Parts: sequence; C-alpha cells; structure tokens
Amino acid sequence: MNTNSNSYTIIYSAVIVVIVAFLLAFVSQSLKPMQDKNVELDTKKQILSALNIRDIDGQEAEDTYARVVKATEKCGDKEYYVCDIDGAAKYVFPLKGMGLWGPISGYIAVNDDKNTVYGAYFNHDSETAGLGAEIKDSRAWQEKFQGKKIFKEGSDDVALSVEKKIDDPETQVDVVTGATLTSNGVTDMLHKGLKEFKEVLK
Repeated sequence: MNTNSNSYTIIYSAVIVVIVAFLLAFVSQSLKPMQDKNVELDTKKQILSALNIRDIDGQEAEDTYARVVKATEKCGDKEYYVCDIDGAAKYVFPLKGMGLWGPISGYIAVNDDKNTVYGAYFNHDSETAGLGAEIKDSRAWQEKFQGKKIFKEGSDDVALSVEKKIDDPETQVDVVTGATLTSNGVTDMLHKGLKEFKEVLK
C-alpha cells in the first residue's frame, strides 16, 4: 500500500483510534471497582463528618461507619441513616441543591428529638475558593449548625436556614462571607431536602 496515499492515512488513523479506544475502555473497566470503592468510602466519610467524626481515613473510617451507622431506612424514595453515637440515636439526612457555579450537597445529622441539629457537612463541585467553597472547607462554619432547630415550635415548615441578618438564633446560621448566592443555595437545599423527610422528622 502506498503510505503516502490518503487511503493509507485514513486507515492508519482509524486503526489507531480503535486501539486507543479499546485501551481506554479496558483501563476504565479495570479501575472501576477501585473508583466505586473510593466513592463509597468518601460518602461514608461525609456521613461521619455530619456526625462530628472527622480526620479519619481508610480502614478506620470503614470500621467507624460500620460501628455507628446501624441501618438505612427509607422515607418515600429517599434514604436516610439511623445511627448510634455513645448510646444516643442520631438520624442523618442527605441533601442536594445548587450553589452559584454548580451542584452542592450535604448531610444533616439530627438528635433523637428529630428537631435539633447534631452536626452538618456540606460539599460542592465548583464553588469559588475562599468564598462559596467555604461551605465545604470551613469546619468552623459547618459547626455553627450544631444545636440549631429545624422547625420553630408549633410549625411544620422547615425554618433552618442561612441568613445575612439573624432574626432567630435558634434556627438561623450566618451566611458565608462574600458568598450570598451560595448561602442562599444552602438554605434552599435545607428547606427542600428536609421537607422530603418531614414524615420522619415530625
């Protein structure tokens, strides 16, 4: 075959593309179990963070999760976690929403009164470093949720929120400085997400 011809170039390119695609597919399939395991471990660590158990990794995180998370229950089609911390029941609820630049998510752990926040963890895909990213990066900000109430007394509406001006210290947390839109996204996520678990919480 004439190696200078257009046909040779096209055939050669097609063969290379097929080989590379095959290799990429093979590598992807080979790594998938490890990737799935890493995603599962990261989820467990986020749930533990909402339970104020942080700075652990690997097997320690696996062992701790197996010890404290007693069951996965369903409310409608949404799953939540029944946990035990030093003999006290805690309930962890997953949340999903939108920040300024992309999806945000989190977990809220609630005491056995099903109204008082025990702990919180928030995550994001693409918020601005030092601003919206603080919802994930600032442990101190996440800890502000501890002890807050989800509902005001006598109301079935989710009141837990992030606010610029605090009118009700029992249910409100200060916004992340310089990240009002991301903070609003957290409030929307809390209201919509926790509303889906109202049957459990109330």
